[in-house]
Formats: sequence, structure tokens, C-alpha cells
Amino acid sequence: MTERQVSRSIEIDAPPSRVFDLLADPRRHPDFDGSGTVRSAISGPSRLSLGARFGVAMRIRLPYRISNTVVEFEEDRRIAWRHFGRHRWRYELTPTPSGGTRVTETFDWSTSLGPAIIDRTAFPTINARSIEQTLPRLKALAESDA
Repeated sequence: MTERQVSRSIEIDAPPSRVFDLLADPRRHPDFDGSGTVRSAISGPSRLSLGARFGVAMRIRLPYRISNTVVEFEEDRRIAWRHFGRHRWRYELTPTPSGGTRVTETFDWSTSLGPAIIDRTAFPTINARSIEQTLPRLKALAESDA
């Protein structure tokens, strides 16, 4: 991990394939988003893959739409996407001995077009809080659908 990343992890009592299916379906993102900013997936495939693009309706003070591109993809192991600012949201899945999954979510702005700007904002703190709210929602969703 670099200085320009924040990560949190959680253990989920569901297999990696189940968790990954939720992450790879952009229409499910509002169901587990803990930031309160993701409203709905408005365009794109029903299943993400490397290079796939998907649009999302968002709201931070005012409604807007943003386009994301999947930039990392390893089935049942890792998925990450970015938008025009090039910072990434990454999920890494590790199988546990009990048959569950350890999920690590990372907000990574080391690839951002303006990392020095982000360093001086509240985005890292806000994103850490959002991850801390997202992971329990993802856990509840994956375990209820397992």
C-alpha cells in the first residue's frame, strides 16, 4: 500500500464467486454502496469485464452522471474501476479456510491525474469512512444471497 491509498477489509461467510458476482454487476452497486452517493447504474453491461464501461447516476450535493472503466479484472479475485480522474476503487477477494472470503476494498488515488490535489482534500478520509460503511453492506448482501 502507498501513501495514496486507503483500504479496509472484512470477512464474508460466502464464497468468492458469490461476492464477485455482486461486484461485477454494476446494477447491484447501489445495494452495497455505503457512501450514499451511488444512485443507480444507468448504462453498461450486466456483467463487468476488463475494459468494460458503465455509467452511474451519482449525487454529491447535486445529481450527476459519471462513466467508469474496469481497469483490473481477475475472476473471483480482483476488480477495479476508475473514472476520468483516474483514481481507482478496487476490491480484492481472498478465499478463507472456512469457505468464505476476505474482501479488501481500496480507494487508490496514486494513479490520479492530480494526486497532490486529492492529498489536500477530505477525499481520503471520506472514502475511508465510505469503505467502512460499504463492506458491512456487501457482507450482509452476499451472506443473505448465499
